[in-house]
Amino acid sequence: MYPGICPNLGTNHDPLIKIYRRARALKGIKKILIGSGLRYDLAVQSPEYVKELVQHHVGGYLKIAPEHTEQGPLTKMMKPGIGSYDKFKQMFEKFSAEAGKKQYLIPYFIAAHPGTSDEDMMNLAIWLKKNGFRADQVQTFYPSPMATATTMYHTNRNPLRKITRESETVDIVRGDKRRRLHKAFLRYHDANNWPLLREALKSMGRADLIGNGKHHLIPTWQPLTDGGYTSARRKNSTSAPVKLAVAKPSKGRILTQHTGLPPRVTGSAKAASPELKSSRKAR
Repeated sequence: MYPGICPNLGTNHDPLIKIYRRARALKGIKKILIGSGLRYDLAVQSPEYVKELVQHHVGGYLKIAPEHTEQGPLTKMMKPGIGSYDKFKQMFEKFSAEAGKKQYLIPYFIAAHPGTSDEDMMNLAIWLKKNGFRADQVQTFYPSPMATATTMYHTNRNPLRKITRESETVDIVRGDKRRRLHKAFLRYHDANNWPLLREALKSMGRADLIGNGKHHLIPTWQPLTDGGYTSARRKNSTSAPVKLAVAKPSKGRILTQHTGLPPRVTGSAKAASPELKSSRKAR
């Protein structure tokens, strides 16, 4: 699969097409939809399969993951170039139009992956704007176990090649400011990110991307913002409960945890006071 499809790997999709058709023919089956998980660089090897998929098994949206546009991070992910995505997109739109359907591709991209430079993220942002994409929820790389990218993150070396004293050094995106910058490039349209992007573009010698024209990445003006980004999930979540004042016990009144008594700290009941014992005896 990388750096190219092995000639010994079968890319014939005919058996899969037959499975799709047999499944659709089953009694009681109305729709079989595929929303994600497609290896599009293999799919483009079979236009007939792409046609079958697009015209019968896409419910309006199909998510795929080109991850990036630049070769630096793509080689570390062992992913195909953006040309494979462009080819699949052309097939997707062609077969959707033939079926008379309005369907959309949703590409996923990642920020701060090992091997990604600031210039790579800038070029990705330019590509996103040129193609009219405005990502809302974006993914930032986080090292996880059993991944080659995690090895890169901790060693600054590329385990996909022979490791020597003089082997290539992988650019690792560390530090809160640089990680926020890479994420900001993915969300270039968010006004809260514009001050950070302006500063970065000027330091990179790309102040030409700052302006109010369509060919510019971000504008020169700054609207009133709260200075932060709130994800859609947080916007829809409930706020933290307000702490209620703890009632103070008064003479002759017995409180419980349901009527204002604060929770036990140790879990064990404290001995009752003599005053409380005497009130109980009086009753």
